[in-house]
Amino acid sequence: MAARTDVRPVPSDAAGASDGAPLTCVHRSSNGRVQHDLSTDELRALVQRGEGTFWIDLDVSDPAQAAVLTDVFHFHPLAVEDALNPVSRVKVDEYPEFLVIIARVVGFAEHTPDPYDLDTANLAIFVTPNAVVTAHTQWSPVLRQLADRLRGNPDMLGRGPARVAHQALDIAIDAYFPLLDQLDEFVDDLEQRVFGNFDEQLLQEIFQVKRLVISLRRYLAPQREVLSQLTNRPSRFLPVDAQLYFRDVYDHMLRITDALDSYRDLMSSTLDSYLTQVSNRLGKVSKGLAVVGALSVPFVVIAGVYGMNFEQIPLSRHPYGFEIMVGIQFVLAAVLLVYMRWKKMI
Repeated sequence: MAARTDVRPVPSDAAGASDGAPLTCVHRSSNGRVQHDLSTDELRALVQRGEGTFWIDLDVSDPAQAAVLTDVFHFHPLAVEDALNPVSRVKVDEYPEFLVIIARVVGFAEHTPDPYDLDTANLAIFVTPNAVVTAHTQWSPVLRQLADRLRGNPDMLGRGPARVAHQALDIAIDAYFPLLDQLDEFVDDLEQRVFGNFDEQLLQEIFQVKRLVISLRRYLAPQREVLSQLTNRPSRFLPVDAQLYFRDVYDHMLRITDALDSYRDLMSSTLDSYLTQVSNRLGKVSKGLAVVGALSVPFVVIAGVYGMNFEQIPLSRHPYGFEIMVGIQFVLAAVLLVYMRWKKMI
């Protein structure tokens, strides 16, 4: 049966919702009727009846929306504390009435002069027998994509809350792929510049990109453990068929991890190549200085001899003595230069 939709005005930005404003929500009843963006009282009535399946997003930086977690859903205070804390550790906890997942969303920071800066935000996902509640302190494009998916295909709610939670994590993990594409451009650009014209600023950029790779790896590692638990640990909130979908997200994470490991190795190789070029340039400079020093030896020796305070010095009274000595100096320098080239010293 086709779903009937009761569409209410959608707020321009869920993060800007205030007390009394409709909450970002998609509800699908058992008969296929769909409602969007309910008030707190309407939401409370739905929760009490336990009818249908719904998703709701809460901006917990707004005290009115944060209160929904305790006043409407009656989540455990420890779980609510994790949701309100923007730097909570990534984890998964199961309570008798619900499952809570703390994930971290990562993206490039906007409005910053450093193109390598990252912006991170925690996303709490509460899974109950008939609802999924996402809670955040900082708005993320992941939530907009999730809202668009559920509004475009509300029947997804009919597959159960676990599948909605899977969609949220799938979008959050897939958000790493655009980062990898941008990272690939950074690495290619650095490699071309290292083997092209030498740039003294490269060392700083190499370390910045390497730090970026390490940061992404650090943010991803704890989420790998969370997805491993969601995939393998039995839970009454995650049916076996739903865990198969989490396994697909876990596979995506493994691909991202492998890519980050490859980029880390590439940056190490790029750094080695840069340092080798620096060493080669330093060697060339030292070699040039050594050649100049060697060619100056005949001039220094002859000038030193003729600078001694003796009366009888060859050619000292010759009318062309100075020119002859200078000529001898240049001849000796030329002979020394030819010898060094013959020995392939230069």
